[in-house]
Amino acid sequence: DLRVVRGSGPAGRITHDDLEAYIARPPEAPAAKRAGKEPNMAVETIKVVGLRRRIAQNMAESSRRVAHFSYVEEVDVTALEELRTSLNARATEEPPKLTMLPFLMLATVKAVADFPQVNAHYDDDNEVITRFGAVHLGVATQTPVGLMVPVVRHAETLTLRECAREMRRVSEAARQGVAARDELSGSTITLTSLGALGGVASTPVVNRPEVAIIGVNKVMVRPVWRDGGFVPRKTMNLSSSFDHRVVDGYDAATFIQRMRVLLEAPAMLFIED
Repeated sequence: DLRVVRGSGPAGRITHDDLEAYIARPPEAPAAKRAGKEPNMAVETIKVVGLRRRIAQNMAESSRRVAHFSYVEEVDVTALEELRTSLNARATEEPPKLTMLPFLMLATVKAVADFPQVNAHYDDDNEVITRFGAVHLGVATQTPVGLMVPVVRHAETLTLRECAREMRRVSEAARQGVAARDELSGSTITLTSLGALGGVASTPVVNRPEVAIIGVNKVMVRPVWRDGGFVPRKTMNLSSSFDHRVVDGYDAATFIQRMRVLLEAPAMLFIED
């Protein structure tokens, strides 16, 4: 490679002597390796196919076609956590133990009764809104093949323990790949939670053609001002998204505030209207 040969002729031209001198030169010792880790030059290309492709397409379509807006509210769940712990300690029924989600399911059902516009589908091709009396509650679930939304049908008819059992049943079926077709479609409103990984806030994507999704963030102990001083309270944010074409901001905020009231006074979850 003549680019590495230094020429001694006029204007740096390379002569035969320069070539012979270069060839006769002893080989250069390799540069000493820099201490530390070697750079990782690996590149992996993954074809997006099958269910993963369908999930990607659905998420992109929802993001593109839905007029998203999110609303975040802090909820004091100290009393709710005390109730949950007490019920689990006294449980005589079969597992599963109660998590936060069955209480969220009850709160959603009761709040939807006052705000039916969030329990709906929007057919934007035909510009038709369909409101449902039944609450078919989607539960966003992470599976080995990606995010799926199994459905707890007629959540408005279930007790707290029944909510827990049915949610666990459809979620496990989705993770194991044995969920029936009707268990993975037809939800009217969705709950999504990452549990302990839920973070402080999030902006979930509406599960089109639904118009609302309720995001559950992790429970944290925070100082709360009460009666002239700070006290430790367990709090959790509800980060929810709505389709602004169907749900007005005021209605969305009032709906989440209704859920907050129910969760902060959990006895209200069990009072029949």
